[in-house]
Amino acid sequence: MKNGLTDIPKYNLKNFRHIHRQISSGSAFGHNVPDASKIIEGFEIYSSDGMVRSKGPLKSEFYRLTITITGSLNMRIGLDQYTHRPGTLAFTFPNQTFSTSDFSDDASGYYVFFNPEFLSDIIPSIKIADEFPFYDNSGTPVFQIAIEELEIMLALVMRINDELQHQKTGRDKAIKMYVYLLLLEAKRSYERQSIGNAESALQDSYKLISRFRELVTQHYLNKRLVDDYAKMLGVSSNHLNKTVKKSTGKTASEVIKEMILQEAKSLLLYTNNSVSEIAYRLDFPDPASFNRFFKTITNETPLVYRSRHN
Repeated sequence: MKNGLTDIPKYNLKNFRHIHRQISSGSAFGHNVPDASKIIEGFEIYSSDGMVRSKGPLKSEFYRLTITITGSLNMRIGLDQYTHRPGTLAFTFPNQTFSTSDFSDDASGYYVFFNPEFLSDIIPSIKIADEFPFYDNSGTPVFQIAIEELEIMLALVMRINDELQHQKTGRDKAIKMYVYLLLLEAKRSYERQSIGNAESALQDSYKLISRFRELVTQHYLNKRLVDDYAKMLGVSSNHLNKTVKKSTGKTASEVIKEMILQEAKSLLLYTNNSVSEIAYRLDFPDPASFNRFFKTITNETPLVYRSRHN
């Protein structure tokens, strides 16, 4: 952050509700309706009833699990775009940039939030990415599951809701165990489908692109040149560009710009910084340069984008 300008907020469970829920709370499932008796430190569960249909780009400080039952929606996690269909699971971990949009009218499902320490009685927070590959930088965060697997996970979701609705002995511990079982069922499907173990994952090009994307998400604010990343990766800029272009259809430079654009959109939507301040925050030489950058990609100025979405 420069000269006191506001960064993209990293939402925690205590200040995120207004971002993902409509004013009308929806059904009484889970935490849809605010209820002090249902508060469990570091954990929340919701149905899609009453959910905001579009949000982000933004960041959060907690883990997320989403189960799509019907309909479709689009989700961007970091540099990757995904489409949810019935039977889709999606996972994000703390500090990732993500957004959701284009919900179909019949889209429905459930989503779970939990802090890194929530499962510490069962698994140390530092081990979560090791235990569950979809929470690792190199993992696949969105994938389909079979109907039978979906039914098992939905049964666990209902057990969690039952624990919330009734003040039973050992409620908090039971919910932690059910959340762990949800993640375990997801991992079993992940392994059954050999996700992340395909032959392409062994190829040098796959590894290079995966590492490049990871580096871009970490350094895009202070490293803008393809050559910067080529040096970190130990390859030539030409080789990096060709490899990325062949796999993604975009040049390495375009991938870097995508991350900058997401940061810009988030600052426009979730802070009160002026366009000039945002240009400075993103290290553009002047507001005019930032305006040209933004309009070239989106076909609208930053001010028009902010006005249209707010």
